[in-house]
Amino acid sequence: MGDVNVPALAYYSAQTQRAVENFPVSSWRLPPALVRAMGLVKYACGVANRDLNKLVGTGKNPLTAEQVEAMLQAALEVADGQLADQFPVDVFQTGSGTSSNMNVNEVISNRAIELMGGDRFAKEKPIHPNDHVNMGQSTNDTFPTAIHVAVACEIKQSLLPALERFRASLADKATQWDKIIKIGRTHLMDATPLRLGQEFGGFARQLTLSVQRAQVALEAVLELPVGGTAVGSGINTHPEFGKRVAAAVAERTGIAFVEAVDHFEANAQRDGLVECHSQLKTIATTLMNVANNIRWLGSGPRCGFFEVILPDRQPGSSIMPGKVNPVMCESLMQVAARVIGNDQTVTISGACGGNFQLNIMMPVMGHAVLESIHLMSHGVNAFIEFCMDGLEANPQACEASVEESLSMVTSLNPLIGYEKAAKLAKDAFATGKTIRQLCEDEGILPQDTLREALDPFRMTEPQI
Repeated sequence: MGDVNVPALAYYSAQTQRAVENFPVSSWRLPPALVRAMGLVKYACGVANRDLNKLVGTGKNPLTAEQVEAMLQAALEVADGQLADQFPVDVFQTGSGTSSNMNVNEVISNRAIELMGGDRFAKEKPIHPNDHVNMGQSTNDTFPTAIHVAVACEIKQSLLPALERFRASLADKATQWDKIIKIGRTHLMDATPLRLGQEFGGFARQLTLSVQRAQVALEAVLELPVGGTAVGSGINTHPEFGKRVAAAVAERTGIAFVEAVDHFEANAQRDGLVECHSQLKTIATTLMNVANNIRWLGSGPRCGFFEVILPDRQPGSSIMPGKVNPVMCESLMQVAARVIGNDQTVTISGACGGNFQLNIMMPVMGHAVLESIHLMSHGVNAFIEFCMDGLEANPQACEASVEESLSMVTSLNPLIGYEKAAKLAKDAFATGKTIRQLCEDEGILPQDTLREALDPFRMTEPQI
């Protein structure tokens, strides 16, 4: 294909540079988590080939034991993020990820040569990017393997702790505010009373379910395609290779990765990734809902609900002095919107990209899923630190509207019937009186019975 100019200090070589020149699309590089996962997969592949006696003393260009160890060390350096600036290929590249796979192969090859005291700029590579680093592999099985590894690791290390922390924060507020009575709202209209703690307990349950969904999302990517090579047949690799690589990755990460049950499915389709992100989308829906509810509850301070007091984080207006906005709620809602949008990318890529033996939209799928995990993890942690930790209840605002609510009449249904209760509500609204005042004026029920029936706290629980 002719000569190509590679930056003088680069650890990558010609194939990477060609890809940089071919795809000047977005300036988005692969997510760091995916690059690190590719390094880890290359390390695991090297270990498997070493243990299967494929690298030393066999093949066209056998390595020495020292060269193998240098190759493994270089792979671990990539896995540890030490060479992060050496991966310049755009996300919108060849759909299999071949450009990025070769980018990693070249970096590991050249770094290993350097570790051995050799000339990494020499054209002839004693530790070859294809023959050695990529031995027993194809982009078609190792790139999706790296995506699965990166996604699972990020869910385990970042998303799950953030969601659990959010759940605990909401549960703590639910306990603290369990005695604060407020009015319920359905259809944005007045409803029967509940406790502020019950409301936040409902939010906490949403986050408990989100934690469970994140675990399901992780489980959806535990099968690794590695071992299928080009089309799933496993050509040019050892029969035990995939199993050994999965075991090595599992040992390094503490995540129960396994070899794919069927390599033809694992190479060709990314259904597991689609399933994974569908759970992430549901989590995003929950985050949007909780943040929006807290935003509404904090609206005001004089002309809204103001049942919770949001921490002041920054001036809210360039023209209205003293205005403060629910910025952390808005931030998390935007995160959720982006994740929901990413789900469309993942869904379309999974449905239309998997033709015959290969999906050809994997880089954008990996980018979208990892972006969703990153945004939700960081967005939730920021929301906890800058909103939840300083969130306060406003008991006066909560309790002020309870007695005024026309829905207080609901507890009278068992005593006077629905039709008569409905007339009381209409009369109370017309006269401006409370349900209690109207019942007392008209002698609807004995005082003791009325007092018990219209006890707001009693309305927040089932009754005999």
